[in-house]
Amino acid sequence: MTAYRQKDISLDLLGITKVYPGAIALNNVSLSIRGGEVVGLVGENGAGKSTLMKVLSGAIAPDEGHIVIDGEEVTSLTSARVHERGIALVHQELNPFSNLDVTANVLLGREIRRGMFGFLDQAAMERTVAPILARLDTRFGPNDAVSGLSLADQQLLEIARALSIDPRLLVFDEPTSSLTLSETKRLLDVIRQLSADGVAVLFITHRLAEIEEVASRVVVLRDGRNAGTLGCGEITKDAMIRLMIGRDVGQFYEKAEHDPGRPVLELKGLRTKAYPQHPLDLCLRAGEILCLTGLVGAGRTELARALFGIDRIEGGVLEIEGQRLVGHSVPAAIAAGLCLVPEDRKTEGLFLDFSITENIAMPSHAALSRLGFVDIGAETALAEASRHKLNIKTAGLGRAAAEMSGGNQQKVVLAKWLAMKPRIIILDEPTRGIDVGAKAEVYRLMQALAADGVALLMISSDMEEVIGISDRVAVMCRGRIAGMLARDQLTEETILQLAVE
Repeated sequence: MTAYRQKDISLDLLGITKVYPGAIALNNVSLSIRGGEVVGLVGENGAGKSTLMKVLSGAIAPDEGHIVIDGEEVTSLTSARVHERGIALVHQELNPFSNLDVTANVLLGREIRRGMFGFLDQAAMERTVAPILARLDTRFGPNDAVSGLSLADQQLLEIARALSIDPRLLVFDEPTSSLTLSETKRLLDVIRQLSADGVAVLFITHRLAEIEEVASRVVVLRDGRNAGTLGCGEITKDAMIRLMIGRDVGQFYEKAEHDPGRPVLELKGLRTKAYPQHPLDLCLRAGEILCLTGLVGAGRTELARALFGIDRIEGGVLEIEGQRLVGHSVPAAIAAGLCLVPEDRKTEGLFLDFSITENIAMPSHAALSRLGFVDIGAETALAEASRHKLNIKTAGLGRAAAEMSGGNQQKVVLAKWLAMKPRIIILDEPTRGIDVGAKAEVYRLMQALAADGVALLMISSDMEEVIGISDRVAVMCRGRIAGMLARDQLTEETILQLAVE
């Protein structure tokens, strides 16, 4: 506990400007927060939210403007000074030390030592970490290996690390992007309790319904500027979207009526390595959007990996267009017209250091090659056509994929598979961590693909998304398909009842 912890925080970012070569990331942006407030910070990707967070964390210095903490102007911030002031940040990008256990990750740099030789007091550290994990209701314990944690558990680990410094201001950057509905509700309860205890919370998210639930005030950024502020009684999804994109948005989930055709993907007693004791039966038809939902650990992603040939199938039959897929592997799945858009696009969907063109063309090299050499002109033409079709926003197709926003990165992942003209697309959390505008574009693309007869198997934990665009929903629970719901049966209650059986 620091000397600053004795009173509620007062933070003012005044006229913050940050300029990069060729781009103004922040232009005279101001934001204030006080102890006990929950302030939502929203805006499309590229609006300046991440840059403002980097300024607050001490990662970058503003070119202009003032940072005032507890009435004192701070000329420069460093990571150490941020912690001294009682400010903790939960980053969207997860960077745990996978070779260490949970306790070591949570207390990294603040280990408890004993004796004259300063040996680590493992028992004392675990006693410190245990109540923090209990507060978040995690499925993992203090001495569990981080290497075995799922993406959602890693997100909770990052939150536990921030809570461990007893913060006065807690900054969340997309904290629920990997969490299920039940985990999200638990985190929102923790935020309410933090606010009641006088802790200030800055909540950055694309999930606007969560902002409606917990925020006492909302600050909206657009194109690196303040677009407006909403008070407690003014916070609605429509009002936030209007400020974010400068116009009204009609029906967000423009659900089209599909006429599903023949079965294109059938599972008959299929068993995955995650839950080999539970054989799965499932039928996906041409021209439909079938959603797999459930709690973390239900086996959804494991099923997707098995279907795509990443993980071995332990038994049963997988048929595509009525033909049994023999010698199942990733190349065999692709050759049969099945592709996977993975949950973690940065590590599994993209080569971040490669150009946008190279990423889009990678799976199509055989078709783009002449005498063993890639036809650069054909490769560029394919990428340009994909940019136009998917509205990929970039200054140039030669730029590295790492330089793009999350929404545009997701479009590149989709583009590389659409170039192969697949018959079946598995989308694992397709809108995770992307802004409201990009989400709407992904939904429209999914509807158009279904209308063209492509079969879509979507894995999603976003309940609004599940209900909004699915034709049918298969709810998984502990490796089993607990129930299949038609569109007219889709409610949050019916889905949750099946998910927690």
